Amino acid sequence: MTGLGTIINTVAIIVGGIIGHLTGRLFKQEQQAALNKACGISVLFIAIAGAIQDGITGDYSTLAVKAVLDLIIIAVMTSSLGKGCVFSAIPVLVFEGIITLFARLVSPVMTDMALAYLSLIGSILIFCVGVNLVWGKTIRVANMLPAVILAVIAAYIPWTF
Repeated sequence: MTGLGTIINTVAIIVGGIIGHLTGRLFKQEQQAALNKACGISVLFIAIAGAIQDGITGDYSTLAVKAVLDLIIIAVMTSSLGKGCVFSAIPVLVFEGIITLFARLVSPVMTDMALAYLSLIGSILIFCVGVNLVWGKTIRVANMLPAVILAVIAAYIPWTF
């Protein structure tokens, strides 16, 4: 089912928020920092790519793995910052859902080269998200999102060297 990964990820964020709210300040500051860094390093290998993969191939496994990471991150953040963290499920549902549906829409015209370019740019953006999670917000990843569209367009330009 297309979009199942987005639903799983959204539910995981909500469950993580509930767990974090119920556990209160169970996690020490050092534990929170360590968990956030561990999840950030894991995110280096996941994200936008999961929603695109779900939309194009119907494989939601990447988003399911991301859901586990999001559950942990939101549980830790909710325990320290409060229950407002659970509302991050809304933009995740909207943005991942839109990306998944858009990927499903364009899947018939995607070539192998377009998928390769998209995968490369997606991996770079995911790496940047991970860098931000581990070392603080140093890279403005949202400003780089048009690169995803440009990568696909570049795959259709007849390059000859």
